[in-house]
Amino acid sequence: MFLLPFLRETGLFSFQKHYEELKKGYYYINFIILLLAFMYLCRIKNPEQLKQVSPGEFGKLLGIDRIPEAKCLRSKLKQISNQGKAAGWNQSLAAQWNERDENEFYYIDGHIQVYHGHKATLGKKHVSRQKLCLPGMQEFWVNNIAGLPYFYVTGNVNEKLQSAISNEIIPRLINDIPCKYPCEQLAADRELPRFTLVFDREAYSPALFKLLWESYRVAVITYRKNVKDLWADEDFKPTAIIVEGVGTQMLLAEKELVTNGVSLREVRRKTTNGHQTSIVTTNKKLNISDIAIHMFARWSQENFFRYMRQDYDFDKMAQHAIEQIDEDFEVVNPEYNRLDYCLKKTREKISRRLARLYNLEHQNVNEKLDGSGKNNAKQVLLEKELEELKEGEQKMLGQRKALSYKIKVKDMPEETRYNRLHLESKHVQNIIKMICYRAETSFANLLSPYFSKNINEKRMLAKSIIKSNINLLPNYENNTLTVEIYSLATPRENKAVKEICAILNQQNETYPDTNLKLIYKMAT
Repeated sequence: MFLLPFLRETGLFSFQKHYEELKKGYYYINFIILLLAFMYLCRIKNPEQLKQVSPGEFGKLLGIDRIPEAKCLRSKLKQISNQGKAAGWNQSLAAQWNERDENEFYYIDGHIQVYHGHKATLGKKHVSRQKLCLPGMQEFWVNNIAGLPYFYVTGNVNEKLQSAISNEIIPRLINDIPCKYPCEQLAADRELPRFTLVFDREAYSPALFKLLWESYRVAVITYRKNVKDLWADEDFKPTAIIVEGVGTQMLLAEKELVTNGVSLREVRRKTTNGHQTSIVTTNKKLNISDIAIHMFARWSQENFFRYMRQDYDFDKMAQHAIEQIDEDFEVVNPEYNRLDYCLKKTREKISRRLARLYNLEHQNVNEKLDGSGKNNAKQVLLEKELEELKEGEQKMLGQRKALSYKIKVKDMPEETRYNRLHLESKHVQNIIKMICYRAETSFANLLSPYFSKNINEKRMLAKSIIKSNINLLPNYENNTLTVEIYSLATPRENKAVKEICAILNQQNETYPDTNLKLIYKMAT
């Protein structure tokens, strides 16, 4: 109830512009959307967990006698998903959020939703947090410098970050999200970028940087790959910067870099142990400290993924249904991949046997004639194994040469043909989770001035308030709904809540679909 004004401000009820009312029933779409938002804020991660909640008590938060059962909620959610309006809703929300943030820096990173089922045939991807290659869906998220999300796109099979940026993300940013700078200002200053993308070294490509600037006037900031040289110590100067609200001092240096015919600015940070981290950018307007701030703030997106996995069950598979992908979509030939892997393993075996053979020959030279018989027998055996392995290597090389590296999905065998999970239901739920995360962040930021260690404590207090008991006191004569929260654990937390109550009472918020004014106060 305390986060209700923040949900409204973040755009939860903007779904009414995109979705139609559900089929005849007791629970309308307004109840279902608000219920899902309250569920995620309370860390109730799926409809089945509602069985552990008192339906009558939870229903009072929605102004009804009880919340729906899990089966009914799934049915209503299916009706919402069948309308297929999630992409349009997310598009309008992203434009609204970006205009409010006045943002020009977009952080892009991939996230893999691991799949453990058997119905779908998904390509395998490297999951860095588990250090394994597992089947799953690849999502590419776009956030701001604080880690707040805008939107995400889902890859078909095994798209790389470079192709996702060029084919999916750039068109959406240019067409759907308003630019911070007017056309007149962009025309007057030819070095001013439309916006700047920040990503890790996975998408490092000077050719891509050149394409983005010349075709779209989009700048990039990323880490440089394959850095082998070291800059002199006298090139670095101490520079004060602030990352995620924490002030620190870094040793930074900048030089001009030309690689593959592309001119870049290279900024390096030197650590206390002498390591140099290289950053490259095509943005000519930023100073050296801003480049470092925006690059190292990329961890806010990693923190967003971690928080959403732990608190909002981000990777939960929302639907078991599968759908076909475009038959003309080209993918890496699985048979080519299999032969490539076998070749790699065979060559590793050849290398190990060559090393052992070299050691045996070296021992034969140094040992006496009487002891060389056993070594000779081992050498013969190794040479026979090497001959068989090299024959197998040549055979696999011939088989691989006969295959094309990429094939169309329709040319794959039926039993191994790639498909993907149905996306609409998960997209709807992800949008609501994004709204909840943004609302919770705004609420936590409002609490932060009352704590010295606000970065670590503000979210804990926000979650503590969410889990607290309240009294709901409607007054239909005066058209008010009083929300009384019980005392929290410490006096400083109670002081912060009193201040929040005073701020919220000044907003004159009403409960959705009623004329009841919300009044917040302490119960004691």
